[in-house]
Amino acid sequence: MRKRIIGIGALVLVVGAAAALYSRSTNSRADGLATVEVVRGAVAEKALAIGTIGPEKEIAVKSKISGIVKTSYREVGDIVRAGDPLFEIVPDPTPLELTQARREAEIATNTFEQVQKKHARSKALNEQGILPGQDWDVAEQELEDARIRLEMAAEKLALIEKGRVQNARARGAAVESIIRAPTGGMVLELLVNEGDPVVPLTSYQAGTPLTTLADMSALVFKGTVDEIDVGKLREGMDAQIEIGALPEADVQGQVHKIAPKSKTEEGATLFDIEIALRTVTGVTLRAGYSANAEIVVQSRENVLLLPERLVTFTDGQASVEVPGATEDAPPVKKDVKVGLSDALNIEVVEGLSEGDLVIERPPKEIS
Repeated sequence: MRKRIIGIGALVLVVGAAAALYSRSTNSRADGLATVEVVRGAVAEKALAIGTIGPEKEIAVKSKISGIVKTSYREVGDIVRAGDPLFEIVPDPTPLELTQARREAEIATNTFEQVQKKHARSKALNEQGILPGQDWDVAEQELEDARIRLEMAAEKLALIEKGRVQNARARGAAVESIIRAPTGGMVLELLVNEGDPVVPLTSYQAGTPLTTLADMSALVFKGTVDEIDVGKLREGMDAQIEIGALPEADVQGQVHKIAPKSKTEEGATLFDIEIALRTVTGVTLRAGYSANAEIVVQSRENVLLLPERLVTFTDGQASVEVPGATEDAPPVKKDVKVGLSDALNIEVVEGLSEGDLVIERPPKEIS
């Protein structure tokens, strides 16, 4: 719908420009044909890209543990810093998972007690000088391994039952079920509500997206440009951004990226393009605004101009109709050399002078 609004706005501009050019027409000829005067002005060739405004980088936050969303600490639009809490996830284990974790903890406890007793006997023999040094080293290692397995089983059980482990040996930090912001930015979306189930992010599944974060101070225009125009573009070109929701906003940008590979949409061959926005004042830009970007390929000042609709192209040769030698004489075809065009006006390089009149015939009626 927004793209249609932008298209209508562009159509209004085109019609307005055409009306301005038509105002130079006269109908003073006896045959009723109008004439248009050749004038001087500026013309620019532009490439049009259609797309939306959005953040340069958008991050989807996911959980590495499964469970149920207990608490959501943020609202859409909140600004967060790296490390700020976003959600609390409480475990929701199946009966089989809970039973298995408890049995593993019991087995690890029994194993540790047995190894501990064996270690005590080995220690007594070592103090008497009976036990070889190599066997004592093995007994020490077995006790340490059993302790680690016991701690791992206890931590796993705590995670399943409570969702957190304090003073975990891994990385010397606490393991918890609080999902924190991986980077600073604004909360763009909340994709889960309190009570929703969460599938964890693993090596074999994508996981449940919880929220999206983005730095809204670095906005870009992301859109597509037709294959006819992409060959004329290069990085660094200036662009004028027209936003459908903010028609009065003056938004400038610079071409940042041009895709090396095309894609096909509705039978048209298009290339992705990204335009970095310069600092915008006076308006608030929001992610998702529909927009058009006009990129100036080349421009010329103080050249002869003529409405392009009056120029006929035959086998690559441009021509126009000019009044005959007398007022009653029929129009005469005249070859001209044309240059730059903006789809409304076209530059006249040779064949006409400023002030010359060109015949404008009425449009043909379709019956």
